Formats: sequence, C-alpha cells, structure tokens
Amino acid sequence: MMNAVGKLIGFTLLLVSFVGGWFMLEFQTFNRASLSNTVVETVNYTVKPGSSLMSVANELQQLGLMEHPRYWVWLARWEGSADKIKAGEYAISPQMTPAQLLSLLVSGKVIDYTLTIPEGWTFRQMMKALHQHEKIKKRLIDSNGKLLSNGDIMSRLQLPEKHPEGLFYPDTYHFSNQTTDIEFLLRAYRKMKQRLEYEWNNRAPALPYKNSYEALIMASIIEKETAAPEEREQIAGVFVRRLNKKMRLQTDPTVIYGLGERFDGNIRKRDLRAMNPYNTYRIKGLPPTPIALPGGDSIHAALHPAAGKTLYFVSRGDGTHQFSETNEAHNAAVRKYQLKKR
Repeated sequence: MMNAVGKLIGFTLLLVSFVGGWFMLEFQTFNRASLSNTVVETVNYTVKPGSSLMSVANELQQLGLMEHPRYWVWLARWEGSADKIKAGEYAISPQMTPAQLLSLLVSGKVIDYTLTIPEGWTFRQMMKALHQHEKIKKRLIDSNGKLLSNGDIMSRLQLPEKHPEGLFYPDTYHFSNQTTDIEFLLRAYRKMKQRLEYEWNNRAPALPYKNSYEALIMASIIEKETAAPEEREQIAGVFVRRLNKKMRLQTDPTVIYGLGERFDGNIRKRDLRAMNPYNTYRIKGLPPTPIALPGGDSIHAALHPAAGKTLYFVSRGDGTHQFSETNEAHNAAVRKYQLKKR
C-alpha cells in the first residue's frame, strides 16, 4: 500500500515538474517573442482612465496584439508594474516584446500631437484651429455645437480678463489625445503671461504705457503692421513718439479689426471716418484691447522701441516700410510707393 502511495506521489511530482517546466518554457517564449506576427502596422491604442490591467490585456488580444493576455498580466505583477500603467494614447508596434509594451505603458510616453498658432492670428482664428483639430476635445461650445461668446469663454476659463484677444501666446504646442480646448488655452495664457511679465519687468524707461496690458495692445499692433522682423522696434518707436506727442496712431490694422467680418479686403474713406473704439484715425491713444496674438519679438519691441525722430511710415509694397520724420516727407513716400507717383 505504501509502495503504491509512494509511486503516486512520485508520479504527481513528476507531472507537476513537467507541467511547471512546460509552463515556464512557454512563459519565457512569450516574453521573448514579439507581440504579433499577423499585425503589420503600428496600432494606436488608448488606455482609458481607470482601466484594469486585465481589461487592457483583453483589448490588446482583440486587436491581435496579445496571444496570452494572462501571461502579460502575470509579467506585470511579477515586475511590480500592475498598478503603474498610465492612461493615454500609445503607438504600439507589433514588433515590441511584452516587456517593452509594459515599459511603454508605465512610462506614460503617449502619442504627441502638435498645433501651431501663428503670430498675428486673432483669437477667433485660434479657436477655429483648435476646434478643427480632431484630437482636441471641445468644451467651449454651446448645446448646438457653436463656439461660446468671448465673455463666456473667459468665464469658463476662470480668467479675470473680459476680452480674450491677445492673451494667448502664439507658438507650436505639443499635447496628447483628448486634451481639451480649455487645457490648451490655459497653457497658452500662462505662457503669454510669463513672457509679458518678463518683458515688462525689463522694459526701457519712460514708456507711455500705464500697465503691461497697454504694452500688449501695442505689441499686437506692431505684429500686424510688419512682416519684417528688423522693423519691429522702428515701428514701435514711431508709435511711442506719436503717443508722447498726443498724435493719433492712425494705423490701418486697428481699423480692420474694428470692422470685423465686414472687412472685405479694402479700407474705404467711410471706414476711416467711422467712430468706433478701434478706429485710431478717430480716437486718441490705444484701442481698448489687443487686435491680434502678438509674438515675443513684438512684445519686446513694444517695450524697447528704437530711438529716433520718425513719426510716419508707409509700405513699400515688398513687406518693408519707408519711415519719415515729417508729414511732407511722408506724403512724398505715399506718392512714390502707394500712388506710384514721383
């Protein structure tokens, strides 16, 4: 009887040893092999917030990227990573090993998307670009899918300013899938605030601005006035001298901004005569808000205007301007470059 029991125990141990060895061999083969031999292209996969490791493994199996999902879960637990995977969208290559996949999901290195907001865009142009990007979630819309008003947007962002124009830094932004328009705007707002604060604290002396917001308004006008970077400080100098002399700025971009959607590409005499807060041919001083999103160079120029005596400038038609000290010289430049008369 004891002999039979001993044989049974011996057989059982042998069987357990064989099964264990077979399992270990298969487990090691799983860990060394690539995720899939059937899937060819990289797969974009999103780990949803709160997803369990097993649910992720099962979804990857359905995508053809995981032959033994339970093995992968055991691997994660063995390495102490079972509760360390991060939500987000990942680019998973079928050539990865299970360990490499686990390392990727633990690292949080999600797919990176970009959106460039050019200098000189208006806030509405910026919002249009945000809402056309398929990876940005829209939160600043009403029940009909329409963009909220400027005031409602600022309220939703919980920002103190009432008007959004000029408050968001134009740049190329990198972000992950499901980033909201609110998150994007707050990043751009903080970046603008930091740059403006730095430039304001290092500004030239004796400038005619009451605060940094007025400098931002000036920067937006400079941004719209020239496409030639080397002219920004010269243009700032003209506008600063005009402000100091109580002269009207008389700058077309503010008129165009005031016209809004009514602007058809031409400024007419009636537009220059119309009284509105942005018509700098009629009002004295600066308009009430910025007219565009100024870049860092325009902000710097507004706070470091070039010295000189020029009070006028006119476009040469090639992206640069002719600067003049007197109205007579300016009129001559207008005839030469705008009216094509000498």
